[in-house]
Amino acid sequence: MLIRSIEKFLRAHGVAPTTFGRWAVKDPRFVFDLRNGREPRADTEAHVRSFIAAFEAARENAHVA
Repeated sequence: MLIRSIEKFLRAHGVAPTTFGRWAVKDPRFVFDLRNGREPRADTEAHVRSFIAAFEAARENAHVA
């Protein structure tokens, strides 16, 4: 479930829900809407999952360098 992945990301990186929404989909209400039952389209979900993976890869690479 997408919201679980996002909540895990928010806790792991100390990111506010509004900030995540702006970064991932340019919608500061995105996380709040998901918490209230919004179902994202398949392409939006894929985009968010790709954003999370890229963010975490970049953080990991930054710690290695």
